[in-house]
Amino acid sequence: MSANRPAAVVVLAAGEGTRMKSRTPKVLHDICGRSLVGHVVSAARELDPRHLVVVVGHAGEKVTAHLAERHPGIRTAHQAEQRGTGHAVRTALTALDEDLSGTVVVVCGDTPLLSGDALTALAATHDADGNAVTVLTAEVPDATGYGRIVRDGGGAVTAIVEHKDATPAQHAIREINSGVFAFDGELLTEALGKVRTDNSQGEEYLTDVLGILREAGHRVGASVAIDHREILGINNRVQLAEARRLLNERLLEQAMLAGVTVVDPASVLIDVTVTFEPDAIVHPGTQLLGATHLGEGAEVGPNTRLKDTTVGDGARVDNSVAESAEVGDGALVGPYAYLRPGTRLGRKAKAGTYVEMKNATIGEGSKVPHLSYVGDATVGDHTNIGAASVFVNYDGEVKHHTVIGSHCRTGADNMFVAPVTVGDGVYTAAGSVITKDVPAGSLAVARGQQRNIEGWVARKRPGSAAAQAAEAVSERATGEN
Repeated sequence: MSANRPAAVVVLAAGEGTRMKSRTPKVLHDICGRSLVGHVVSAARELDPRHLVVVVGHAGEKVTAHLAERHPGIRTAHQAEQRGTGHAVRTALTALDEDLSGTVVVVCGDTPLLSGDALTALAATHDADGNAVTVLTAEVPDATGYGRIVRDGGGAVTAIVEHKDATPAQHAIREINSGVFAFDGELLTEALGKVRTDNSQGEEYLTDVLGILREAGHRVGASVAIDHREILGINNRVQLAEARRLLNERLLEQAMLAGVTVVDPASVLIDVTVTFEPDAIVHPGTQLLGATHLGEGAEVGPNTRLKDTTVGDGARVDNSVAESAEVGDGALVGPYAYLRPGTRLGRKAKAGTYVEMKNATIGEGSKVPHLSYVGDATVGDHTNIGAASVFVNYDGEVKHHTVIGSHCRTGADNMFVAPVTVGDGVYTAAGSVITKDVPAGSLAVARGQQRNIEGWVARKRPGSAAAQAAEAVSERATGEN
Protein backbone atom coordinates (compact mmCIF):
# COMPACT_ATOMS: atom_id res chain seq x y z
CA MET A 1 0.00 0.00 0.00
CA SER A 2 1.33 3.45 -0.96
CA ALA A 3 2.16 5.81 1.89
CA ASN A 4 0.39 8.56 -0.11
CA ARG A 5 -2.73 6.49 -0.77
CA PRO A 6 -5.71 8.90 -0.68
CA ALA A 7 -8.56 8.32 1.71
CA ALA A 8 -11.03 8.86 -1.11
CA VAL A 9 -11.51 10.06 -4.66
CA VAL A 10 -14.83 11.78 -5.41
CA VAL A 11 -15.93 11.98 -9.06
CA LEU A 12 -18.56 14.65 -9.82
CA ALA A 13 -20.93 13.29 -12.49
CA ALA A 14 -24.38 14.58 -11.54
CA GLY A 15 -24.87 17.33 -14.14
CA GLU A 16 -27.35 17.15 -17.00
CA GLY A 17 -25.07 18.51 -19.70
CA THR A 18 -27.81 20.35 -21.59
CA ARG A 19 -25.36 21.76 -24.14
CA MET A 20 -24.74 18.25 -25.46
CA LYS A 21 -28.36 18.32 -26.73
CA SER A 22 -28.64 14.58 -26.19
CA ARG A 23 -30.83 12.02 -24.49
CA THR A 24 -27.63 10.36 -23.35
CA PRO A 25 -26.24 11.76 -20.08
CA LYS A 26 -23.15 13.83 -20.82
CA VAL A 27 -20.77 11.66 -18.81
CA LEU A 28 -21.87 8.55 -20.74
CA HIS A 29 -20.83 9.89 -24.13
CA ASP A 30 -18.03 7.74 -25.50
CA ILE A 31 -14.60 8.59 -26.82
CA CYS A 32 -11.90 6.08 -27.72
CA GLY A 33 -13.72 3.13 -26.24
CA ARG A 34 -14.76 4.51 -22.85
CA SER A 35 -17.38 6.87 -21.53
CA LEU A 36 -16.24 10.26 -20.28
CA VAL A 37 -16.77 9.19 -16.67
CA GLY A 38 -15.12 5.87 -17.44
CA HIS A 39 -11.91 7.63 -18.44
CA VAL A 40 -11.96 9.63 -15.20
CA VAL A 41 -12.63 6.55 -13.06
CA SER A 42 -9.76 4.70 -14.74
CA ALA A 43 -7.39 7.59 -14.01
CA ALA A 44 -8.62 7.84 -10.41
CA ARG A 45 -8.03 4.14 -9.82
CA GLU A 46 -4.33 4.67 -10.50
CA LEU A 47 -4.20 6.49 -7.14
CA ASP A 48 -5.43 3.30 -5.41
CA PRO A 49 -7.74 5.24 -3.05
CA ARG A 50 -9.35 3.56 -0.06
CA HIS A 51 -12.72 4.76 -1.36
CA LEU A 52 -13.85 5.75 -4.86
CA VAL A 53 -17.30 7.29 -5.14
CA VAL A 54 -19.09 8.81 -8.14
CA VAL A 55 -21.76 11.44 -7.47
CA VAL A 56 -24.71 10.89 -9.84
CA GLY A 57 -27.81 12.97 -10.36
CA HIS A 58 -29.32 13.51 -13.79
CA ALA A 59 -30.20 10.07 -15.24
CA GLY A 60 -28.50 8.63 -12.18
CA GLU A 61 -29.88 5.14 -12.76
CA LYS A 62 -28.28 4.98 -16.21
CA VAL A 63 -24.93 6.22 -14.94
CA THR A 64 -24.99 3.82 -11.99
CA ALA A 65 -25.87 0.87 -14.25
CA HIS A 66 -23.10 1.82 -16.67
CA LEU A 67 -20.52 1.97 -13.88
CA ALA A 68 -21.67 -1.36 -12.45
CA GLU A 69 -21.25 -3.00 -15.86
CA ARG A 70 -18.03 -1.39 -17.06
CA HIS A 71 -16.29 -0.46 -13.79
CA PRO A 72 -17.46 -2.86 -11.08
CA GLY A 73 -16.73 -1.99 -7.47
CA ILE A 74 -17.47 1.73 -7.84
CA ARG A 75 -19.71 3.31 -5.20
CA THR A 76 -22.23 5.94 -6.18
CA ALA A 77 -23.92 8.72 -4.23
CA HIS A 78 -27.14 10.25 -5.54
CA GLN A 79 -27.45 14.03 -5.56
CA ALA A 80 -31.22 14.37 -5.93
CA GLU A 81 -31.08 18.13 -6.43
CA GLN A 82 -28.04 19.64 -8.14
CA ARG A 83 -27.16 22.57 -5.86
CA GLY A 84 -23.54 23.05 -6.84
CA THR A 85 -20.19 21.31 -6.61
CA GLY A 86 -19.86 21.91 -2.88
CA HIS A 87 -23.21 20.24 -2.27
CA ALA A 88 -22.18 17.34 -4.53
CA VAL A 89 -19.03 16.69 -2.48
CA ARG A 90 -21.03 16.89 0.76
CA THR A 91 -23.38 14.28 -0.70
CA ALA A 92 -20.46 11.98 -1.45
CA LEU A 93 -18.87 12.34 1.97
CA THR A 94 -22.20 11.73 3.67
CA ALA A 95 -22.68 8.58 1.61
CA LEU A 96 -19.25 7.31 2.63
CA ASP A 97 -19.93 8.03 6.32
CA GLU A 98 -16.46 6.82 7.24
CA ASP A 99 -13.23 8.17 8.66
CA LEU A 100 -11.74 10.41 5.99
CA SER A 101 -8.49 11.32 7.67
CA GLY A 102 -5.99 11.78 4.89
CA THR A 103 -6.29 13.17 1.39
CA VAL A 104 -9.58 13.46 -0.48
CA VAL A 105 -9.21 14.07 -4.21
CA VAL A 106 -12.12 15.60 -6.12
CA VAL A 107 -12.31 15.30 -9.92
CA CYS A 108 -14.88 16.15 -12.59
CA GLY A 109 -16.57 13.35 -14.51
CA ASP A 110 -16.30 15.12 -17.88
CA THR A 111 -12.48 15.42 -18.16
CA PRO A 112 -11.50 12.33 -20.19
CA LEU A 113 -7.96 13.51 -20.94
CA LEU A 114 -7.00 13.67 -17.27
CA SER A 115 -4.24 11.13 -16.64
CA GLY A 116 -3.33 9.09 -13.62
CA ASP A 117 0.11 10.74 -13.75
CA ALA A 118 -1.43 14.20 -13.29
CA LEU A 119 -3.48 13.00 -10.32
CA THR A 120 -0.46 11.30 -8.80
CA ALA A 121 1.57 14.51 -9.15
CA LEU A 122 -1.25 16.50 -7.53
CA ALA A 123 -1.46 14.14 -4.55
CA ALA A 124 2.31 14.12 -4.16
CA THR A 125 2.48 17.93 -4.19
CA HIS A 126 -0.34 18.09 -1.66
CA ASP A 127 1.47 15.76 0.73
CA ALA A 128 4.92 17.26 0.23
CA ASP A 129 3.78 20.85 0.80
CA GLY A 130 1.51 20.02 3.73
CA ASN A 131 -1.41 21.89 2.18
CA ALA A 132 -4.96 21.96 3.45
CA VAL A 133 -6.04 22.07 -0.18
CA THR A 134 -4.13 21.86 -3.45
CA VAL A 135 -5.78 22.79 -6.73
CA LEU A 136 -4.71 21.47 -10.11
CA THR A 137 -4.33 24.50 -12.38
CA ALA A 138 -3.28 25.16 -15.94
CA GLU A 139 -2.28 28.10 -18.12
CA VAL A 140 -4.64 28.13 -21.11
CA PRO A 141 -4.76 30.23 -24.28
CA ASP A 142 -8.45 31.06 -23.76
CA ALA A 143 -9.84 31.05 -20.20
CA THR A 144 -13.44 31.82 -21.16
CA GLY A 145 -15.87 29.89 -19.00
CA TYR A 146 -13.31 28.75 -16.46
CA GLY A 147 -12.80 29.79 -12.85
CA ARG A 148 -9.75 32.03 -12.51
CA ILE A 149 -6.90 31.39 -10.06
CA VAL A 150 -6.25 34.52 -8.00
CA ARG A 151 -2.84 34.73 -6.32
CA ASP A 152 -1.26 37.22 -3.96
CA GLY A 153 2.02 39.03 -4.49
CA GLY A 154 3.94 36.02 -3.17
CA GLY A 155 2.25 33.64 -5.57
CA ALA A 156 0.02 31.96 -3.00
CA VAL A 157 -3.51 31.04 -4.10
CA THR A 158 -6.03 33.34 -2.46
CA ALA A 159 -9.23 32.46 -4.31
CA ILE A 160 -10.87 30.87 -7.32
CA VAL A 161 -13.37 33.19 -8.98
CA GLU A 162 -16.00 31.71 -11.30
CA HIS A 163 -16.15 33.26 -14.76
CA LYS A 164 -19.63 34.73 -14.18
CA ASP A 165 -18.52 36.36 -10.93
CA ALA A 166 -15.12 37.62 -12.14
CA THR A 167 -14.20 41.28 -12.55
CA PRO A 168 -12.78 42.54 -15.86
CA ALA A 169 -9.26 42.37 -14.35
CA GLN A 170 -9.85 38.77 -13.26
CA HIS A 171 -11.16 37.87 -16.72
CA ALA A 172 -7.66 38.65 -18.03
CA ILE A 173 -6.12 35.88 -15.87
CA ARG A 174 -5.13 32.83 -17.92
CA GLU A 175 -4.42 30.44 -15.08
CA ILE A 176 -7.59 28.48 -14.54
CA ASN A 177 -9.13 26.03 -12.16
CA SER A 178 -9.28 22.50 -13.51
CA GLY A 179 -11.98 21.47 -11.07
CA VAL A 180 -9.56 18.91 -9.61
CA PHE A 181 -8.53 19.29 -5.97
CA ALA A 182 -6.69 17.48 -3.22
CA PHE A 183 -8.06 18.26 0.26
CA ASP A 184 -7.27 17.37 3.81
CA GLY A 185 -10.32 15.19 4.41
CA GLU A 186 -11.15 16.37 7.92
CA LEU A 187 -10.71 20.05 7.04
CA LEU A 188 -12.82 19.60 3.90
CA THR A 189 -15.70 18.09 5.86
CA GLU A 190 -15.62 21.00 8.33
CA ALA A 191 -15.35 23.72 5.67
CA LEU A 192 -18.20 22.39 3.53
CA GLY A 193 -20.59 23.22 6.35
CA LYS A 194 -19.61 26.89 6.03
CA VAL A 195 -20.07 27.30 2.27
CA ARG A 196 -22.66 29.96 1.41
CA THR A 197 -24.94 30.39 -1.62
CA ASP A 198 -24.74 34.17 -2.09
CA ASN A 199 -23.45 34.07 -5.67
CA SER A 200 -24.91 34.56 -9.13
CA GLN A 201 -26.05 30.92 -9.35
CA GLY A 202 -27.29 30.52 -5.79
CA GLU A 203 -25.19 27.37 -5.47
CA GLU A 204 -22.65 25.91 -3.07
CA TYR A 205 -19.31 26.35 -4.81
CA LEU A 206 -16.61 23.86 -3.84
CA THR A 207 -14.10 26.54 -4.73
CA ASP A 208 -15.28 28.64 -1.77
CA VAL A 209 -13.66 26.05 0.49
CA LEU A 210 -10.27 27.45 -0.50
CA GLY A 211 -11.12 30.90 0.88
CA ILE A 212 -12.64 29.40 4.04
CA LEU A 213 -9.53 27.35 4.76
CA ARG A 214 -7.19 30.20 3.93
CA GLU A 215 -9.05 32.58 6.28
CA ALA A 216 -8.70 29.94 8.99
CA GLY A 217 -4.93 30.10 8.54
CA HIS A 218 -4.45 26.94 6.54
CA ARG A 219 -2.13 26.61 3.57
CA VAL A 220 -3.64 26.66 0.04
CA GLY A 221 -1.38 25.50 -2.78
CA ALA A 222 -1.46 24.67 -6.46
CA SER A 223 -0.05 22.07 -8.81
CA VAL A 224 0.27 23.31 -12.38
CA ALA A 225 -0.50 20.75 -15.08
CA ILE A 226 2.30 20.21 -17.57
CA ASP A 227 -0.16 20.05 -20.48
CA HIS A 228 -3.23 22.27 -20.15
CA ARG A 229 -5.18 20.01 -22.52
CA GLU A 230 -5.37 17.32 -19.85
CA ILE A 231 -7.88 19.32 -17.85
CA LEU A 232 -10.24 20.11 -20.74
CA GLY A 233 -13.87 19.58 -19.78
CA ILE A 234 -16.58 18.52 -22.22
CA ASN A 235 -19.72 20.63 -22.56
CA ASN A 236 -20.78 20.16 -26.19
CA ARG A 237 -20.22 17.97 -29.24
CA VAL A 238 -17.48 20.21 -30.60
CA GLN A 239 -15.44 19.77 -27.43
CA LEU A 240 -16.22 16.05 -27.47
CA ALA A 241 -14.74 15.72 -30.95
CA GLU A 242 -11.68 17.76 -29.97
CA ALA A 243 -11.07 15.57 -26.91
CA ARG A 244 -11.40 12.47 -29.06
CA ARG A 245 -8.80 13.83 -31.47
CA LEU A 246 -6.37 14.67 -28.68
CA LEU A 247 -6.80 11.34 -26.93
CA ASN A 248 -6.47 9.49 -30.22
CA GLU A 249 -3.20 11.30 -30.92
CA ARG A 250 -1.93 10.40 -27.45
CA LEU A 251 -2.78 6.73 -27.89
CA LEU A 252 -1.18 6.51 -31.33
CA GLU A 253 1.94 8.24 -30.07
CA GLN A 254 2.22 5.67 -27.28
CA ALA A 255 1.78 2.86 -29.82
CA MET A 256 4.44 4.26 -32.15
CA LEU A 257 6.91 4.75 -29.30
CA ALA A 258 6.29 1.11 -28.37
CA GLY A 259 7.36 -0.07 -31.83
CA VAL A 260 4.20 0.11 -33.95
CA THR A 261 4.31 1.68 -37.42
CA VAL A 262 1.29 3.93 -38.00
CA VAL A 263 1.59 5.04 -41.61
CA ASP A 264 -0.87 7.96 -41.39
CA PRO A 265 -1.85 8.81 -37.79
CA ALA A 266 -4.33 11.44 -38.95
CA SER A 267 -6.59 8.77 -40.51
CA VAL A 268 -6.36 6.05 -37.84
CA LEU A 269 -8.78 5.74 -34.89
CA ILE A 270 -7.92 3.70 -31.82
CA ASP A 271 -9.52 2.79 -28.48
CA VAL A 272 -7.72 2.89 -25.15
CA THR A 273 -8.15 -0.87 -24.78
CA VAL A 274 -6.27 -1.80 -27.96
CA THR A 275 -2.90 -3.53 -27.50
CA PHE A 276 0.03 -4.21 -29.80
CA GLU A 277 3.21 -6.17 -30.19
CA PRO A 278 6.33 -4.59 -31.76
CA ASP A 279 6.57 -4.20 -35.52
CA ALA A 280 2.83 -4.22 -36.12
CA ILE A 281 1.89 -2.00 -39.07
CA VAL A 282 -1.31 0.05 -39.28
CA HIS A 283 -2.22 1.51 -42.68
CA PRO A 284 -4.42 4.56 -43.37
CA GLY A 285 -8.16 4.57 -42.80
CA THR A 286 -8.08 1.93 -40.07
CA GLN A 287 -10.21 1.76 -36.91
CA LEU A 288 -9.00 -0.40 -34.02
CA LEU A 289 -11.71 -0.76 -31.39
CA GLY A 290 -12.46 -2.55 -28.15
CA ALA A 291 -10.14 -5.32 -27.00
CA THR A 292 -8.37 -5.65 -30.35
CA HIS A 293 -4.79 -6.96 -30.24
CA LEU A 294 -2.23 -6.87 -33.04
CA GLY A 295 0.54 -9.45 -32.87
CA GLU A 296 4.19 -8.96 -33.76
CA GLY A 297 4.57 -8.02 -37.40
CA ALA A 298 0.82 -8.02 -38.02
CA GLU A 299 -0.28 -5.71 -40.84
CA VAL A 300 -3.72 -4.12 -40.82
CA GLY A 301 -5.42 -1.85 -43.34
CA PRO A 302 -5.92 0.23 -45.27
CA ASN A 303 -9.62 0.92 -44.71
CA THR A 304 -10.12 -1.76 -42.07
CA ARG A 305 -12.31 -1.86 -38.97
CA LEU A 306 -11.48 -4.32 -36.19
CA LYS A 307 -13.40 -4.63 -32.94
CA ASP A 308 -12.54 -7.07 -30.14
CA THR A 309 -10.40 -8.96 -32.65
CA THR A 310 -7.03 -10.67 -32.22
CA VAL A 311 -4.64 -10.58 -35.18
CA GLY A 312 -1.79 -13.04 -34.88
CA ASP A 313 1.91 -12.58 -35.55
CA GLY A 314 2.63 -11.80 -39.19
CA ALA A 315 -1.05 -11.91 -40.19
CA ARG A 316 -2.48 -9.53 -42.77
CA VAL A 317 -5.94 -7.89 -42.77
CA ASP A 318 -6.67 -5.73 -45.81
CA ASN A 319 -9.76 -3.56 -46.47
CA SER A 320 -11.90 -5.69 -44.17
CA VAL A 321 -14.21 -5.67 -41.14
CA ALA A 322 -13.95 -8.04 -38.19
CA GLU A 323 -15.71 -8.23 -34.84
CA SER A 324 -15.01 -10.67 -32.01
CA ALA A 325 -12.83 -12.72 -34.34
CA GLU A 326 -9.44 -14.43 -34.15
CA VAL A 327 -6.96 -14.25 -37.01
CA GLY A 328 -4.16 -16.78 -36.60
CA ASP A 329 -0.44 -16.28 -37.09
CA GLY A 330 0.38 -15.64 -40.74
CA ALA A 331 -3.26 -15.72 -41.82
CA LEU A 332 -4.63 -13.55 -44.63
CA VAL A 333 -7.92 -11.64 -44.60
CA GLY A 334 -9.40 -9.68 -47.47
CA PRO A 335 -9.59 -7.52 -49.31
CA TYR A 336 -13.26 -6.87 -48.60
CA ALA A 337 -13.84 -9.70 -46.14
CA TYR A 338 -16.26 -9.63 -43.19
CA LEU A 339 -15.43 -11.73 -40.13
CA ARG A 340 -18.40 -11.81 -37.78
CA PRO A 341 -18.39 -12.88 -34.13
CA GLY A 342 -17.09 -16.37 -33.43
CA THR A 343 -14.83 -16.59 -36.47
CA ARG A 344 -11.45 -18.22 -35.86
CA LEU A 345 -8.86 -18.45 -38.62
CA GLY A 346 -6.06 -20.91 -37.97
CA ARG A 347 -2.39 -20.43 -38.70
CA LYS A 348 -1.81 -19.40 -42.34
CA ALA A 349 -5.50 -19.70 -43.15
CA LYS A 350 -7.20 -17.35 -45.59
CA ALA A 351 -10.52 -15.52 -45.81
CA GLY A 352 -10.27 -13.84 -49.19
CA THR A 353 -12.10 -11.31 -51.33
CA TYR A 354 -15.81 -10.87 -50.62
CA VAL A 355 -15.86 -13.66 -48.06
CA GLU A 356 -18.17 -13.50 -45.05
CA MET A 357 -17.70 -15.76 -42.04
CA LYS A 358 -19.69 -16.17 -38.84
CA ASN A 359 -19.15 -18.60 -35.96
CA ALA A 360 -16.71 -20.50 -38.16
CA THR A 361 -13.44 -22.23 -37.32
CA ILE A 362 -11.03 -22.49 -40.25
CA GLY A 363 -8.09 -24.85 -39.78
CA GLU A 364 -4.41 -24.32 -40.37
CA GLY A 365 -3.55 -23.53 -43.98
CA SER A 366 -7.16 -23.77 -45.15
CA LYS A 367 -8.46 -21.23 -47.65
CA VAL A 368 -11.77 -19.65 -48.51
CA PRO A 369 -10.41 -17.47 -51.32
CA HIS A 370 -13.41 -15.57 -52.67
CA LEU A 371 -17.12 -14.86 -52.98
CA SER A 372 -18.30 -17.24 -50.25
CA TYR A 373 -20.33 -17.38 -47.05
CA VAL A 374 -19.15 -19.70 -44.27
CA GLY A 375 -21.48 -19.69 -41.28
CA ASP A 376 -21.73 -22.06 -38.31
CA ALA A 377 -19.01 -24.32 -39.63
CA THR A 378 -15.80 -26.14 -38.85
CA VAL A 379 -13.25 -26.56 -41.63
CA GLY A 380 -10.22 -28.78 -41.07
CA ASP A 381 -6.60 -28.17 -42.04
CA HIS A 382 -5.27 -27.49 -45.55
CA THR A 383 -8.68 -27.50 -47.20
CA ASN A 384 -9.70 -25.27 -50.11
CA ILE A 385 -13.27 -24.04 -50.39
CA GLY A 386 -14.20 -23.22 -54.00
CA ALA A 387 -15.41 -19.84 -55.15
CA ALA A 388 -19.05 -18.84 -54.63
CA SER A 389 -19.66 -21.48 -51.97
CA VAL A 390 -22.46 -21.05 -49.42
CA PHE A 391 -22.81 -22.84 -46.11
CA VAL A 392 -26.59 -23.02 -45.81
CA ASN A 393 -26.94 -22.97 -42.04
CA TYR A 394 -30.47 -21.68 -41.32
CA ASP A 395 -33.70 -23.58 -41.88
CA GLY A 396 -35.90 -20.64 -40.90
CA GLU A 397 -35.99 -21.55 -37.23
CA VAL A 398 -32.68 -23.12 -36.17
CA LYS A 399 -29.02 -22.61 -37.12
CA HIS A 400 -27.26 -25.88 -38.05
CA HIS A 401 -23.58 -26.77 -38.24
CA THR A 402 -21.44 -27.93 -41.17
CA VAL A 403 -18.17 -29.86 -40.84
CA ILE A 404 -15.65 -30.00 -43.66
CA GLY A 405 -12.64 -32.24 -43.05
CA SER A 406 -8.94 -31.71 -43.72
CA HIS A 407 -7.27 -31.77 -47.16
CA CYS A 408 -10.60 -31.33 -48.98
CA ARG A 409 -11.07 -29.65 -52.35
CA THR A 410 -14.60 -28.38 -52.77
CA GLY A 411 -15.80 -27.19 -56.16
CA ALA A 412 -16.97 -23.73 -57.11
CA ASP A 413 -20.61 -22.80 -56.58
CA ASN A 414 -21.19 -25.45 -53.94
CA MET A 415 -23.90 -25.31 -51.32
CA PHE A 416 -23.48 -27.26 -48.09
CA VAL A 417 -26.92 -27.68 -46.54
CA ALA A 418 -26.46 -28.11 -42.79
CA PRO A 419 -26.36 -30.24 -40.82
CA VAL A 420 -23.86 -32.08 -42.99
CA THR A 421 -20.39 -33.57 -42.58
CA VAL A 422 -17.80 -33.85 -45.36
CA GLY A 423 -14.97 -36.22 -44.48
CA ASP A 424 -11.22 -35.81 -44.87
CA GLY A 425 -9.75 -35.81 -48.36
CA VAL A 426 -13.08 -35.27 -50.12
CA TYR A 427 -13.54 -33.62 -53.52
CA THR A 428 -16.87 -32.09 -54.51
CA ALA A 429 -17.91 -31.23 -58.05
CA ALA A 430 -18.60 -27.66 -59.09
CA GLY A 431 -22.25 -26.65 -58.83
CA SER A 432 -23.09 -29.34 -56.30
CA VAL A 433 -25.66 -29.00 -53.53
CA ILE A 434 -24.38 -31.22 -50.73
CA THR A 435 -27.24 -32.38 -48.51
CA LYS A 436 -25.88 -35.74 -47.31
CA ASP A 437 -22.73 -36.67 -45.42
CA VAL A 438 -19.75 -37.46 -47.64
CA PRO A 439 -17.37 -40.26 -46.58
CA ALA A 440 -13.62 -39.58 -46.45
CA GLY A 441 -11.81 -39.85 -49.77
CA SER A 442 -14.97 -39.59 -51.89
CA LEU A 443 -15.95 -37.46 -54.86
CA ALA A 444 -19.37 -35.94 -54.26
CA VAL A 445 -21.43 -34.94 -57.30
CA ALA A 446 -24.86 -33.46 -56.59
CA ARG A 447 -26.17 -31.84 -59.76
CA GLY A 448 -28.38 -32.64 -62.73
CA GLN A 449 -26.91 -34.23 -65.85
CA GLN A 450 -26.18 -31.81 -68.67
CA ARG A 451 -28.38 -32.22 -71.79
CA ASN A 452 -27.69 -30.35 -75.07
CA ILE A 453 -30.70 -29.76 -77.36
CA GLU A 454 -29.23 -28.95 -80.77
CA GLY A 455 -31.00 -26.46 -83.03
CA TRP A 456 -33.18 -25.14 -80.18
CA VAL A 457 -32.24 -21.47 -80.78
CA ALA A 458 -33.07 -21.53 -84.49
CA ARG A 459 -36.44 -23.14 -83.80
CA LYS A 460 -37.47 -21.15 -80.73
CA ARG A 461 -35.74 -17.80 -81.37
CA PRO A 462 -35.68 -17.40 -85.16
CA GLY A 463 -34.21 -14.15 -86.38
CA SER A 464 -32.63 -13.31 -83.03
CA ALA A 465 -29.02 -12.23 -82.71
CA ALA A 466 -28.24 -15.57 -81.08
CA ALA A 467 -29.84 -17.44 -84.00
CA GLN A 468 -27.90 -15.37 -86.53
CA ALA A 469 -24.62 -16.00 -84.71
CA ALA A 470 -25.27 -19.75 -84.63
CA GLU A 471 -26.23 -19.73 -88.33
CA ALA A 472 -22.99 -17.95 -89.19
CA VAL A 473 -21.01 -20.64 -87.42
CA SER A 474 -22.92 -23.30 -89.37
CA GLU A 475 -22.26 -21.52 -92.68
CA ARG A 476 -18.55 -21.22 -91.94
CA ALA A 477 -18.39 -24.90 -91.13
CA THR A 478 -20.20 -25.74 -94.41
CA GLY A 479 -17.84 -23.54 -96.40
CA GLU A 480 -14.79 -25.13 -94.86
CA ASN A 481 -16.08 -28.54 -95.85
